[in-house]
Amino acid sequence: MRQRMRSGRLTATGAFGLLLLNYPLLSLFDRPVRVFGVPLLWAYLFVLWAALIALIAYVVRGTD
Repeated sequence: MRQRMRSGRLTATGAFGLLLLNYPLLSLFDRPVRVFGVPLLWAYLFVLWAALIALIAYVVRGTD
């Protein structure tokens, strides 16, 4: 049962990541603004990437 829940959560995390990396949302961050010297779009992609990795690690580790 836990394996099935974990699999569903990983699938939902992947779908959520795909939605956040889809064009309409990415176009919101394509602005000539810099965050700590990094273009806003690149900062968004890096933070999103790190957050997805952390979320996947949290789901996989779980509370066994």
